[in-house]
Amino acid sequence: MHCLFLYLGTGVQIYDRTSVLHVMVKKGQVTGVETDKGQIECQYFVNCAGQWAYELGLSNEEPVSIPLHACEHFYLLTRPLETPLQSNTPTVVDADGRIYIRNWQGGILSGGFEKNPKPIFTEGKNQLEIQNLQEDWDHFEPLLSSLLRRMPELETLEIMKLVNCPETFTPDMRCIMGESPAVQGYYVLVGMNSAGLSFAGGAGRYLAEWMVHGYPSESIWELDLKRFGALQSSRTFLRHRVMEVMPLLYDLKVPRWDFQTGRQLRTSPLYDRLDAQGARWMEKHGFERPKYFVPPDKDLLALEQSKTFYKPDWFDIVESEVKCCKEAVCVIDMSSFTKFEITSTGDQALEILQYLFSNDLDVPVGHIVHTGMLNEGGGYENDCSIARLSKRSFFMISPTDQQVHCWAWLKKHMPEDSNLLLEDVTWKYTALNLIGPRAVDVLSELSYAPMTPDHFPSLFCKEMSVGYANGIRVMSMTHTGEPGFMLYIPIEYALHVYNEVMSVGQKYGIRNAGYYALRSLRIEKFFAFWGQDLNTLTTPLECGRESRVKLDKGMDFIGRDALLQQKQNGVYKRLTMFILDDHDTDLDLWPWWGEPIYRNGQYAGKTTSSAYSYTLERHVCLGFVHNFSEDTGEEQVVTADFINRGEYEIDIAGHRFQAKAKLYPVTSLFTHKRRKDDVELSDLHGK
Repeated sequence: MHCLFLYLGTGVQIYDRTSVLHVMVKKGQVTGVETDKGQIECQYFVNCAGQWAYELGLSNEEPVSIPLHACEHFYLLTRPLETPLQSNTPTVVDADGRIYIRNWQGGILSGGFEKNPKPIFTEGKNQLEIQNLQEDWDHFEPLLSSLLRRMPELETLEIMKLVNCPETFTPDMRCIMGESPAVQGYYVLVGMNSAGLSFAGGAGRYLAEWMVHGYPSESIWELDLKRFGALQSSRTFLRHRVMEVMPLLYDLKVPRWDFQTGRQLRTSPLYDRLDAQGARWMEKHGFERPKYFVPPDKDLLALEQSKTFYKPDWFDIVESEVKCCKEAVCVIDMSSFTKFEITSTGDQALEILQYLFSNDLDVPVGHIVHTGMLNEGGGYENDCSIARLSKRSFFMISPTDQQVHCWAWLKKHMPEDSNLLLEDVTWKYTALNLIGPRAVDVLSELSYAPMTPDHFPSLFCKEMSVGYANGIRVMSMTHTGEPGFMLYIPIEYALHVYNEVMSVGQKYGIRNAGYYALRSLRIEKFFAFWGQDLNTLTTPLECGRESRVKLDKGMDFIGRDALLQQKQNGVYKRLTMFILDDHDTDLDLWPWWGEPIYRNGQYAGKTTSSAYSYTLERHVCLGFVHNFSEDTGEEQVVTADFINRGEYEIDIAGHRFQAKAKLYPVTSLFTHKRRKDDVELSDLHGK
């Protein structure tokens, strides 16, 4: 593996033309590098090997999975123009023609990202063969035609050569950086394609901060290596995915679009049953999740091809699912959520979890605690629910894409103690969210046990029988604030329990629902989700979750000092709900996420998630409000009074819509149905 290797000691030494054979690892920690010129001892290793990164990661004593794959990339070089282009000539990007054009030594360099890319090196061959990549004018012809349409005078220029070189792409088009979840001290910075020079300053800074402080100064979860698992490193998966990813670089990506390749990688045991009932699927961390269910009378193909920034074709379908969740009962397959069990022979499990989580987990057996796993700055590394199964056993439920990150964080902070066992049981349980006011009737009939709040209080968990199946973990909670239960079912019982629930539920109006309905319900109830509203720089005090933090639980926990200081000094941003006033759902562009928030005409932040509330009959956005000084631009403390005194607008594609700001859920609006014109929102603060 030939590359430049930088060794950081008292200075910098560069070893050119040196083969890195493998990285040496001891007890999960980098100890050095084996090269063809000998060993180099080191605590940190950064894999910046580009197209060689995949192979280099696998060569370690403990392999590191780095999912990326190379494609052939073509670009044209010409002789200098009669009047040579200046070095400051801007780069031209023609997205419709799929090409880019820039200056090269006074001439033209032009390449593009074709619709039919050519993946290479899938077999893991010696990639020094890049020198043998050949011109392919037939393959380049569509891009050349686009170039000639954009620059007709190009025909008069002398073409020097058509260059064919490899470019590497990741499964989601974004670069990869951060520390490996498998090996401490092993860092990665790859997958930048042609943007390496423009990304270099920021990427280098964040990675340096990561290595020195343990975390970067900005939230860059979307680039973190731990967003992927080993499952995304299959050569076949990468080859097929890269053929989709490369053309997408110049395609218009509408909200909530999904990759089409590498699908059905992880599925619930109910996948075929749900698919036959009209489920349309989205993918999260390789897991198939239902978006919504197409009724038999709907045009399936038309819905599948619906792409818009406006009101989508699935609007009425999701409305009916939301209505059923509120008035009857629905089933949502939520098997993709990450699930861990932490057990010990003594009190070690409780002690370590008390240190790792902000809430008090020393609760009676059977109780569920909503809590956060925080970093030293008080920010969320994970947002989860933990059920105490016994004195020495805990069941932890986390977001789907937290599987690798959460596991790595727990392993990193847990002592090497044989009496402490951490097990990933995501695959062991099918999770059904039975949601709605009639959920209690369905479960009561199936379990022959009273399920009312008096007998089965909120945030309670116990194992019970459902139908013929025993040992089902039933929890009196949902992830939306609606009444209902979560059923964690051993996978061998999944089909039986689902069939029983659907059969008994017929008399109560049961139906399937998907994640789009879940999203609408949780946003209108002001439920923040990790990875969308919460990240490593968001603290519980900034998002109204003080009740999930026990500063006085009698022992220290990670992030406690930062929260105490923040409680004393005040917060500099606050998660706020915005209800759009003058937005026409049928005619105006929809908010999706990332829209600017204006307070009294001044920029104050951006939205983190949004959805249409079928209860309020308006769009609802969540987002953080900042208090920027008009004089210096520096951030100042954000109080509830500051939020309440502001006049707000949400900017959607350049048009500002008036919005009402709320710091608490508008719960009084959900007791009965009211027309949006009759809803009075101005007096709901604090209710």
